[in-house]
Formats: sequence, C-alpha cells, structure tokens
Amino acid sequence: MKLAIFGAGYVGLSFAACMAEAGHEVLCADADAARIEGLQQGRMPLHEPGLEALVAAGLSTGKLRFTADERAASLYGDALFIVVNTPADAQGDVDLRHVMAVARSIGQHRDRDAVVVCKSTAPVGTAEQVEAVLRAALSQRGAAHRITVAVNPEFLREGSAVRDCRQPDRVVIGAADPAAIDLLARLYEPFVRDPAKQLLVMDRRSAELTKYAANAMLATRISFMNEMARVAEQAGADIEMVRRGIGSDRRIGPDFLQAGAGYGGSCLAKDVRALRHAADREGQPLRILAAVETANHEQKGRLFELMTHHFEGRIANKTIALWGLAFKPDTDDMRDAPSLVLLERLWAAGAHVQVHDPAAMPNARAIVGERADVRWCDTPEDALQGADVLALVTEWPVFRRPDLARIASTLKVPAIFDGRNLYDAAEVEAAGIAYYGIGRGRSVRR
Repeated sequence: MKLAIFGAGYVGLSFAACMAEAGHEVLCADADAARIEGLQQGRMPLHEPGLEALVAAGLSTGKLRFTADERAASLYGDALFIVVNTPADAQGDVDLRHVMAVARSIGQHRDRDAVVVCKSTAPVGTAEQVEAVLRAALSQRGAAHRITVAVNPEFLREGSAVRDCRQPDRVVIGAADPAAIDLLARLYEPFVRDPAKQLLVMDRRSAELTKYAANAMLATRISFMNEMARVAEQAGADIEMVRRGIGSDRRIGPDFLQAGAGYGGSCLAKDVRALRHAADREGQPLRILAAVETANHEQKGRLFELMTHHFEGRIANKTIALWGLAFKPDTDDMRDAPSLVLLERLWAAGAHVQVHDPAAMPNARAIVGERADVRWCDTPEDALQGADVLALVTEWPVFRRPDLARIASTLKVPAIFDGRNLYDAAEVEAAGIAYYGIGRGRSVRR
C-alpha cells in the first residue's frame, strides 16, 4: 500500500518506519520543517531504541520518505494516518488544533477517495469532528470524493515503540465501513499472529475510549502500588515481596505493579487528566482517577521526603548525585518526569545536584536552563565526585550493577535513595551504604 502519515513524533515516526519495513511505500509529513530536513539526512529528532537503523533502512530502499508539504501528503496514498500531538492543559482540556489542521488540509487538497485514520489519542467524538471538517472542506470546493474516517489508537510505549509496532498485543479498529476495516486488517496482517484474538473491530467512539481507559488502568495500578508502598514502609514490610505475591495471581498479573517515584511521560498523566475532564463535563466525575492523580503527585515528592528524613531536615548546601532524568529508561522524554519535581524541591531547599542521564540531559537542560546549583556530568561516576548521597530516579541499564565499594568510598555520607527499587537492600547495606527504597521498610524505620 501507499501510506501518508502526518506526524513525525515517536509514534508517527516509529509507525512510519515499521510500515516501510513491511514493504509499504510511506510518506511521513510534519509541520516542523527543520525536523523533516534532519530526517531526510538521517538525523533523529528523538531517542528510541532501534528506530534510527529502521529509518535509515527505509530511506535507503526508498520505501520511507519525509516531507513538510501537507498538500503533497494529502494527495498521497491509499490511507492517511493522523498521528500528531494532542496536548492537554493542566485541567485536561485536549488541544485538537493539529488534528483538525490535518483534516482541513486533506479536505482542501485530496483529489480522490481515501480512508483517513485517526491514530492520535483524542477525546471520544473526535473522529466525528474530523469527519465534519473534511466534509466542510470538500463541500467548499465542490468536491464529491468519498473519505471514510476510522479510528486506530496507538499502544506504543516509549522505549519499546519499534517492538510494540512489530509485535502488538492487539490492534483496535474503530470503523463501520467494511472497506476501511478490510484495508486496516490487511495493513496489520504481517504484525498480528492471531487475528481472531488480536484484531478488535468496534465502533469509533468505543475505540477512542479504549485508549483512554487502557492508560487510566495502567496509571491506577502504579498509584495503587505506590500507596501500598507507603503502607509497607510503616508496617516494616517489603513492597517488592508484596508485588511478587500479588503479581503471581493470574487475575492480577505482574505488569505495572512496580512501586517507584511516580509515573510521568507523554501519555499517562495527560490521558488521565483528559479523561477526568471529559467525564466531569458530562457530569460523571471519576473519583478513582482523582485519587490516582493525587497519589501520583504525592509520590513524586517521596524521594525528597526520604532525604529530609535522612538529613534530619538539613538539606541546604548538601550535594546530591542524581542518576537518571528521563521519565523512563530508553527515552530522552522529560515530560512530567519525576526527576523534575525532585530537582525543584532540592533547589528550593538549598541543595546542589550533579546529574547524569544517558540520553535526556539536553532536553532537561532546555527545561531547567543554566543554573549554578546543577552540574551536568558525562558519566555516572563523575556525578558521584564530591556528592553527599546518591539518588536513582530512572532505571537505565547502565545503573543496574554499580560498584558499591566505589560508591561507599566516594560519597561523603554514603546513602542511596532508590526511586525504582533497583538494588538489593541487604547488598547495599552490607557495603556500608544506607539504603532508602520505595516501600522497602528498612533504613526509614531505624
């Protein structure tokens, strides 16, 4: 097939590269001309494992091309995918301007029938709005082309987007038109092992809500475990043992049960806010999700609380080595990252920080700016030099097996604040380092 994909973010770019790998001819468009120019020259605008090689392969075969010309993309292909950003403000109101701009462009330029697929995460009813914009644009120029609108929500995780695209758990198709359903089913045929179970066809509104409900459930599991971690801390229990105990129950399962420093990123927080906002507007307040948000907000301050306990409130002029800035490993995304909350609280308390992240430091520097109370370090070991204690915020592989003897001899007040429960508490303490995990019930109780 020939596919036009509007949006070269981590979802759009991963989707485009995987479709090109599968043999389709893909034209990926983005309004950011500098981004497109870089991609045409093989420069990646983001960190996503495996994606750079996949894009390079697509460029070399000619199966993957990039353009900043929306008209050219609107005229291209059998199916046109809208995969642009849909940010939500602090109240959860979703900005659909980019989505509607693409729909308007397609309606203004398309010269034949097409299937337009909404892949961006957007509120229930967005596909109907897209359809209305398309019809208005077509009508304004007297065109009578048949353009069907379908919904195909994305379920790609940052850090594993290529793998998730190649091996999806499920593919959701929201459409009533048989031709659109058939087109999308054929498109995904190489990627699904069991179409009868993995290919889920439903109406458009249900497909739109499925995306929000999925992210809301994942956020709920995380916040629930973070609340249980606080209970474990007070009870002298170990939340890691509890996690293993409940995760082995087939009704619950082990995924998204890790207690930690709170969730962040481009999806969970935004989508929970957006779902709550939409439900509130319809007079259906989501009380559970309100609690999920509150718990996550409080959890992002947990590492600072543990440091306050350790230093008996005297954090001013302390130097904190901080490993990890991105909201999760294998990405450079700093959106809603728990590290930003920790940094702000440390700085407000008068502390200094020395930070290292394998990928996210440029994005973090762009957010916080140049400051005298932060040092950006090239290696994890450099961040330890002259520091009082160490805080782990992102569980990058490079941090998994540290030299504990070196940490103990380098830190002024040997202590590790493990925001992802990455380390074995007994092993850390045996090296002469105080250990503070999330819900581990050890150093805090002593």
